[in-house]
Amino acid sequence: MILIMKVSEYDVFVKISLIIAILLVIYLFLPYLLTAGLGIGVLKRNDHSEKIAFTFDDGPNPIYTPQLLDLLKSYHIKATFFVLGSKAEKYPELIARIHEEGHLIGMHNYVHRSNWGMSPWAIRCQLNKTAAIIEGITGIRPNYYRPPWGLLNLFDLLLMKKYRIVHWSVMAEDWRSRGGSEKVKMRLLKNIKKGDVILLHDCGETWGADEDAPINTINALKMVLKEVTNRGLTCVRIDEIETESGDK
Repeated sequence: MILIMKVSEYDVFVKISLIIAILLVIYLFLPYLLTAGLGIGVLKRNDHSEKIAFTFDDGPNPIYTPQLLDLLKSYHIKATFFVLGSKAEKYPELIARIHEEGHLIGMHNYVHRSNWGMSPWAIRCQLNKTAAIIEGITGIRPNYYRPPWGLLNLFDLLLMKKYRIVHWSVMAEDWRSRGGSEKVKMRLLKNIKKGDVILLHDCGETWGADEDAPINTINALKMVLKEVTNRGLTCVRIDEIETESGDK
């Protein structure tokens, strides 16, 4: 009798564990497969575009963002900055400068936390707060959004219709200092092609990043921007590459 009860309890435990595993797959990993893997429901690249888009996450940063803006200005290049609301709140003058110099500002949550570790309500609170901060500085409410690490849950995928979610097609692991600017330069020049959305960072203060890593990104871009210009590639904002048809 006792043995039968123990077996029955074990069966219940196995069934509950299986149900939880299935729900996690549906809630977390299915959206990841659809978005990061297949590019469904997100802007990952534009196969019809003749242009490329540089995007920068995790800022603004008072040391590196001004240097990056100076570099972009020297090449007459417009880019997209996915900023953290907490940093926009702390450095409004940098948000104002990004906007005034013609770059697009998108959102990257209020703090750099994964959507997998927050409730749908908490995520929406972060986005609403970040959008309000940016709108208060620039007068324009952002509608482009890149979730930290590109991670979405099922509710994000189904309910976040008012935001255009952006992933990437090229990254250079520039959040790590190891390998220096040469690593960043080589990875970018090897992989960049027409229609790409390129992921880079102008701040190294998030979990897993090296604080001084953005200087390697900036030094690499001094060479990369010159080379892509020589290749005849035009660098534009995310909203421009999204609507680019490739027709000549």
